[in-house]
Amino acid sequence: MSPSKEAAVDKANILVVDDLPEKLLVFRTVLEDLHQNLVFVRSGSEALREVLQREFAVILLDVNMPDIDGFETATLIRRYKRSAHTPIIFITAYADELQTSRGYSLGAVDYILSPVVPDILRSKVRVFVELHALQRRIAQQADERVALAASAAALQVAEESTRRSACLSDLSHALSGLLDVRAGLHKLLGMVVPQLCTQASVVLFDEQQRPHRAARRGSGDLAAVDVDPAALSERERARLAAGGEHVHLLRSGEHPLGALLIDGPPTPLGAAVLEEVANRAAIAFATAQLYQNLQDEIAERRRAEVRLEEANRRKDEFLAMLSHELRNPLSPIANAVEVIRRIGGHDPKLRWATDITDRQVRQLTRLVDELLDVARISQGKIVLQKSPVDLGVLISQCIELQRPLLAARQQSLTQALPPQPVWVLGDGARLQQVISNLLSNATKYTQNGGNLHIGLTVEQGRAMVIVRDNGMGIEPELLPRVFELFEQGQRALDRNQGGLGVGLTLVQRLVRLHGGHVEAFSAGAGRGAEFRVFLPCLQAVEDLPAADAPAAADALPRRRILLVEDNVDVADTTALMLTMSGHTVRVSRDGMAALSCVAEFAPEIVLLDIGLPLLDGYEVARRMRAMPALKRTRIVALTGYGQPADRRRGREAGFDEHVLKPVDPAALAALIDRGPLSDEEAQAADPAPESEAAPAPGQATLYSFKRP
Repeated sequence: MSPSKEAAVDKANILVVDDLPEKLLVFRTVLEDLHQNLVFVRSGSEALREVLQREFAVILLDVNMPDIDGFETATLIRRYKRSAHTPIIFITAYADELQTSRGYSLGAVDYILSPVVPDILRSKVRVFVELHALQRRIAQQADERVALAASAAALQVAEESTRRSACLSDLSHALSGLLDVRAGLHKLLGMVVPQLCTQASVVLFDEQQRPHRAARRGSGDLAAVDVDPAALSERERARLAAGGEHVHLLRSGEHPLGALLIDGPPTPLGAAVLEEVANRAAIAFATAQLYQNLQDEIAERRRAEVRLEEANRRKDEFLAMLSHELRNPLSPIANAVEVIRRIGGHDPKLRWATDITDRQVRQLTRLVDELLDVARISQGKIVLQKSPVDLGVLISQCIELQRPLLAARQQSLTQALPPQPVWVLGDGARLQQVISNLLSNATKYTQNGGNLHIGLTVEQGRAMVIVRDNGMGIEPELLPRVFELFEQGQRALDRNQGGLGVGLTLVQRLVRLHGGHVEAFSAGAGRGAEFRVFLPCLQAVEDLPAADAPAAADALPRRRILLVEDNVDVADTTALMLTMSGHTVRVSRDGMAALSCVAEFAPEIVLLDIGLPLLDGYEVARRMRAMPALKRTRIVALTGYGQPADRRRGREAGFDEHVLKPVDPAALAALIDRGPLSDEEAQAADPAPESEAAPAPGQATLYSFKRP
């Protein structure tokens, strides 16, 4: 026989089964370097015919084929004696645990994912080709006994392959869906000891590649035990550092997750599969650690939410206390202003000073209200108290409020206001906020010595207010978002404009509530800015709602009023103001004194503070409401506590009204004019919830508890 024919006889047959011609071409390119006899078919039926005709060293079998899939083809191949133990390598683009378990149960020796890695495919096929060639040489050269021994050896190899496949399949099943890292360590050691070695340890690393979790199991142990990573022996640490044949790293890509340490020589099965065991375990632990990191992040977010809720609760408590402490000094100031106004006569300077003080008190009151109404701004709960407003007068008042800051920054302000009134129907306090915010912004964002301008015109039934400056201007990228909440331009380190980024947002929303709109213009940074506010005008004088004529002082009924207040200034100024209106006033400094005098005094109205010594206002109200003699007495909470919870407690304690300090004298006079409770009010049971609408800054903050 010629050498070429002998070489052809010695070549092993390799069967490649795939329905795609392009993939067959790839396999030919990869495997032709083995110089073996490559047989290519495109269906399971063709593969069965080839198996009947010749012997193959290895079969590369595609899982997904149109007529007979890879699993069915493998089942039929295994029925023939010649191919009962022929190594089958499944080629697939996707392999889950169920699929791989089924393949290994059919005697598959391996799975190779497509697209294939040429070197890996060649090396695996070369192993089976060399094994096949060895078997053929033994069969050709040995006698019947040697041939029988070779057959037994081949059977042992097949059994080892089956055990290997079963071991890997069991490991994959045990670690599938692993979410708890500790449980995974114990499961892995349960699969490794004693099947693959006599003793083993598993160590997982943290992000700094330091051991942070470990477990160990020996052949005599009933179960794996956790090991303190700090207690690892010097020998184990040295092995981790040096690596070696008995150290199998658990890798996720190029990132080491940990290591599997084998003590002593592995079993034959262990020598074959330990590296693959480490690879599959690494995938499972990477998934478990990702899940644990996610759980930790969720837990941290929940803790952060709890902290935020606690901080929000403390913020509400702080704001409630702050508003109470701020309202207490404002109340006697407002009362004193009203007293001065009543006794001051017609002196123009005194009236001018009184008006200024009154406006500033209202401004401070408005700031306190806004401090508590930030949430209402975001939730759109602002309610307007509309009346005819002369924009020219309103702008002049805003300019006066801004004069001190203009003088401090040496800025000049020009104004162009029409001589005739410009009437709009709106909330004067809120419109003053709009104009004051725009003027304040122009002042803050204009350099010292800069120029500002404010103008008012009427065009086509609309009033237009213009506020212009030559200051820092607005960046082009910021201009479209200038009215968004908390949006601000960049600040230099030497600037102290302040602000929270809500002023322009409030301007826009208040203008929209008035049926108008606002526009912003700027030529860019350093070139100034201009804001235009458009509001619908009242068309004629007849559009003005008729004002209610004030009642004559002599026509107002005189009441017996019990004032319970521990703040001396508030008590004295309120009592003086009520006495000047002709009412009979009795003052008590604490709750016990108030309860002791009600039977003798028989008040028609009780103005009761909540924060009292000895007994708080809630308890005093409960006791008064239980007295038959006070059944028709109107009990009014006159307090600085104005949170919803405070008003709810007031209803439950028996208050009929809830008035926040400082109270508007006109509103207090109107409340007193209502007198004691009517028979229907006195006989009513539980009060209905009061309205939660936010009062406009500077308006009387009064909540009536309506009874059904």
